[in-house]
Amino acid sequence: MLPADHPTIPAPRVGVLLINLGTPDSADTRAVRRYLAEFLSDRRVVELPRIAWQPILRGIVLTTRPKKSAHAYRQVWSEAGSPLAAVTRAQAAALKDAFGDGVLVDWAMRYGNPAIADRLAAMKAAGCERILLAPLYPQYCAATTATANDKAFAALAQWRWQPAIRTLPPYHDDPAYIAALAARVGEQLDALDFAPDALIASFHGMPQRTLERGDPYHCHCQKTARLLGEALRERLAGRPLTVAFQSRFGSAKWLGPATDTTLEAMPAQGVRKVAVVAPGFSADCLETLEELAIRGRESFLGAGGTHFAYLPCLNDSAQGVDMLRTILSRELEGWVARG
Repeated sequence: MLPADHPTIPAPRVGVLLINLGTPDSADTRAVRRYLAEFLSDRRVVELPRIAWQPILRGIVLTTRPKKSAHAYRQVWSEAGSPLAAVTRAQAAALKDAFGDGVLVDWAMRYGNPAIADRLAAMKAAGCERILLAPLYPQYCAATTATANDKAFAALAQWRWQPAIRTLPPYHDDPAYIAALAARVGEQLDALDFAPDALIASFHGMPQRTLERGDPYHCHCQKTARLLGEALRERLAGRPLTVAFQSRFGSAKWLGPATDTTLEAMPAQGVRKVAVVAPGFSADCLETLEELAIRGRESFLGAGGTHFAYLPCLNDSAQGVDMLRTILSRELEGWVARG
């Protein structure tokens, strides 16, 4: 018989940890500086020798960039806090009962809070002996998917008793993802009070060297856009779907064409009505709500455009949640009985 003060061992459970990029704890300069210091210190994100990069980061970057970024965050911050955190939290809540009583669904951020290590520890304490790590990046990139998994494995490396682990593969060409994306975009196009001359698929940018070093991200983005264009062929009716890349940083050559210069050039090419979608983001965030919906609009209209629409991400929409349920259920096979 166990002694009365022996800790109770919880019943075995399965965990699903949704992971997204991260966010500062608030929209003030100090919180943003702390967030950027963690984000830009990741060797997966900035692939420069530490001895060369850290003085630049601790010098001019963290001296000037936090104030500008804090201003941008304040434009999209809400009572629920950071849009990215609010949406990821809502996605986890929507999936709470999706996989049965024995499955715990939680969420974490690679940078900032809630931290991956903390949520893994909470899952372990709740009895999760098997955990699916689910970085919510449709297109694989070392600077997103890989670093999220790295952070989880680094936490697990400190544990004596580790759970069994699976990781969610990229789903850039998954039929469930393309169908959800097409349904969501189509629904939003139908709701517009104008017919766009073109649809832009804007993906987060990455340095050109990531492609040259073998990262599949650029190829995954191109395939997503091609499949989305095919799924929307009737709605587009011959109008182009243009691929572009946003969020450039630093002086290195980045994947192109750039979203901002594409938007600025379109009116002179006769494209005066445009809609923008961000298929590489599973949740709306600073890069979509401020960079695209606010600054992108200003750039396009300032260059002579007449109509602009940003089409929100899948987020916790019915299409988005159904898609996540489908792809996560597939990865849980063998751990969770089919309903």
